[in-house]
Amino acid sequence: MASNNPDQKINIEIDGEIAEGQYSNLAIINHSVSEFVVDFVNIMPGNPKSKVKSRIILTPQHAKRLAKALRDNINKFEQAHGEIRDHDQPPIPLNFGPTGQA
Repeated sequence: MASNNPDQKINIEIDGEIAEGQYSNLAIINHSVSEFVVDFVNIMPGNPKSKVKSRIILTPQHAKRLAKALRDNINKFEQAHGEIRDHDQPPIPLNFGPTGQA
């Protein structure tokens, strides 16, 4: 929850396991009227089965803020390091089980 006091500091901590992170080369995004669900997957070549490594659930407002923050950071990265080239890859056939609604 945001504060109207710009001098208020937020103390954010991270434990060791979370700090190590999870590698992902695929994000699957679904949404309902009340939330966005982002599943991060690591797909390995030659391995037909993969698992979701992390799931983040966001409100629509936070999803929009995340998209803006990603755009801003990508622009800064490209200004410093050059354009990120997006290599066309064939679509990955996904078997993600039955779809549900929230």
